[in-house]
Amino acid sequence: MSPIKQLAIIPIISSIFFTTAALAEGEQNMTLSLKSADFADQGEMPKTFTCDGNDTSPALSWSGVPQNAKSLVLIVDDPDAPDPAKPKMTWVHWVLYNIPPTATELPRSVAVRDLPAGTLQGKNDWKQTGYRGPCPPTGRHRYFHKLYALNIELPDLHQPKKSELEKAMEGHVIEHAELIGTYQH
Repeated sequence: MSPIKQLAIIPIISSIFFTTAALAEGEQNMTLSLKSADFADQGEMPKTFTCDGNDTSPALSWSGVPQNAKSLVLIVDDPDAPDPAKPKMTWVHWVLYNIPPTATELPRSVAVRDLPAGTLQGKNDWKQTGYRGPCPPTGRHRYFHKLYALNIELPDLHQPKKSELEKAMEGHVIEHAELIGTYQH
């Protein structure tokens, strides 16, 4: 191959290499993440978000939603119920689904009318829709805030329990993120 043809190929190879590297880096940066301005991961949740306070939802925000996501699901639960020393069940605090993939947050103390358009609610273990905060009977409990990106928009499941929602999600989760808060009376 002539030196001129070799020089012409170098920019093409360079371009392919840097484009591939940028894509790989972009994919790594696109990992779904969930955070709160109100508490750090593994940190204590402020009293205002619990039954000892106003029992209002914390601010949650996320980034890195996969481009092929059609909807998001948020489940908040406590696997330490009733006693972290001898947990017997997972207590469900909040269930939301069909959150649009374009949404990036839920504001603090979010009201039903302020949920992103199209978002549907499931029932918590108080057999109600909406957020109910930490209210541990004993010990320090962990509260898992789990965000799932799905490759479908789910049908109206008519205020499903967490187990019903998880069954509908089977085979459709393309990525998930988790944020854990703790609380003790």
